Amino acid sequence: MLKWSIILLVVAIIAGVLGFGGIAAGAAEIAKILFYIFIVLFVLSLIFGRSRL
Repeated sequence: MLKWSIILLVVAIIAGVLGFGGIAAGAAEIAKILFYIFIVLFVLSLIFGRSRL
């Protein structure tokens, strides 16, 4: 999931440089959402992974 958010971030940067503002905004928004989901899942896996020890 982190890989997808990095790919979408790169797409957003390239689209922004080339002047495609709508595409850049959409890709950046999707990348941001995926990044937050990744962070939440990472923290949950840390919490529940430690409780099994």
